[in-house]
Amino acid sequence: MSATSITIHFTLNGERVSAEIEPHHTILEVLRQQFALYGARESCGQGLCGCCTVIVNGESVSGCLYLAAMADGGEVSTVEHLDADGELDVVQQAFIECGAFQCGFCTSGFILMSRQLLDRNPDPTESEIRHFLSGNLCRCAAYPEIIEAVKLAAKMRKSAGAVPA
Repeated sequence: MSATSITIHFTLNGERVSAEIEPHHTILEVLRQQFALYGARESCGQGLCGCCTVIVNGESVSGCLYLAAMADGGEVSTVEHLDADGELDVVQQAFIECGAFQCGFCTSGFILMSRQLLDRNPDPTESEIRHFLSGNLCRCAAYPEIIEAVKLAAKMRKSAGAVPA
């Protein structure tokens, strides 16, 4: 690292961590290069596609634009954190059951955003789903399956008596 590097401390997927960063590093770069978390991916590099989505302090952010220094003292969650004791989250299960991905490049962003939507609104309408996920792009055009997966996940959560985290 250079003379301008700094150390940040944050909670990553429930564990306290530290990272040596340069002021210009994004949270996506830090997650991939220092923690080998590859679920979020850079695609457009402009925060327009949702492939790089991560959750910082409870809010989804474009990891390709969000400076890592801003996560100092905060909490960062990635798609790798959704499973519990080896069991997939219901949103992940629903995406599999509905075939809501093709190449999979955008899937982690859609899953994180879908989970955030269901945490805020356990029974969204199709219009609400479309609106909430409108910042995510799927180049394979799996949109109908993605919408069905969110609806299925809402049903699965309701039948399991899931309470939003």
